[in-house]
Amino acid sequence: MTPSLLRIYTAEVVGTFLLVLFGTGSVAAAVVTGAQVGVWQVAVVWGFGVTLAIYATAAISGAHLNPAVSLAMAVFRPDEFPRQRLLPYWGAQLIGAIIAGFVILAVFGSFIDRFEETHNLVRGEAGSQASAMVFGEYFPNPAVFGTDAAAFELVSPLAAAAVEAFGTGILVFLIFALVDRRNAGRPGASLAPFFIGFTVAVLISLFAPITQGAWNPARDFGPRIVAYVAGWDSIAIPGPRNGFWVYIVGPLTGGLMGAALYEFVVRPAMPASECETE
Repeated sequence: MTPSLLRIYTAEVVGTFLLVLFGTGSVAAAVVTGAQVGVWQVAVVWGFGVTLAIYATAAISGAHLNPAVSLAMAVFRPDEFPRQRLLPYWGAQLIGAIIAGFVILAVFGSFIDRFEETHNLVRGEAGSQASAMVFGEYFPNPAVFGTDAAAFELVSPLAAAAVEAFGTGILVFLIFALVDRRNAGRPGASLAPFFIGFTVAVLISLFAPITQGAWNPARDFGPRIVAYVAGWDSIAIPGPRNGFWVYIVGPLTGGLMGAALYEFVVRPAMPASECETE
């Protein structure tokens, strides 16, 4: 029985909520409590969060949970993902991310207040991205390089967008490869979510010091809206150097590039006889 559109969109809300809850929760725990030590520990929690969210919702909505994935599917796999569903998927993903952001604010709010007091941060003023990074992403990573002018010189907005595009391109390329029935080398369908989550963890471990590694516009913009409402104001949106666009344009562009590489370069080289159903 095919799920109704309402159930499909609801699954995207729930799946994205879980993904962002686990992911931003790991960042919050690391930044304001020290529960995770080092980028890899945060990345592993992120990866398992992605995996669990996919397992929970893939049978209903396909578990895109990421506007970049939905856009790539709409452009390159319209037979599998009708293009008229793109905007509702984006809306569902953003709603799920916003709800997760509010849950993180409710759970960690007092710890964030204490962190800001300890580090003499005034919410909404320059430098407060050191606490706002619990929600949205910043470049370079405030926890690694700080928030002063010298840090800003390390990564320009264009360079940050390129990193986000590159990482998202790799992620979407591998998602297409891992779920493609024509790919005889892919793992079984039940293992694909694990390898997708592991891909996210590896990418975060490599590039989080530069951009925090969003790879997902909903993951960044949903909690960023929460940060804006919670008092971070222009530090949240539009962010230092008006940089919030980096985490929207970068992933959406990179996702299309990664999907195009798979569809036009790798997939045509696969023997047609390998195209089998699970």
